[in-house]
Amino acid sequence: MAVLSADTTADIEQRQVDAWRRLSSVERLRLVSDTTRAVMDLSLAGIRRRHPQASERECFLRLAAILLGVDTTRQIYPDAVHLTDLRGAW
Repeated sequence: MAVLSADTTADIEQRQVDAWRRLSSVERLRLVSDTTRAVMDLSLAGIRRRHPQASERECFLRLAAILLGVDTTRQIYPDAVHLTDLRGAW
């Protein structure tokens, strides 16, 4: 089995995998959904920290650029064109 975390022993990691396997489909979906929401919230918090004067719309567009790429974001959201520092400066 591949190592999932460098700071976790193989025994504990196996216990975690076994616990995931015991989850129902609904529980797995909820876990993935909750984790995705946490990652999105953390990403937005990082954007807000780096751009404290940014509006909610600008933060949304910056998150979109992370998730979709700059070019796609600008195609979908034409108002993102004014954000000239999107590449690499989230």
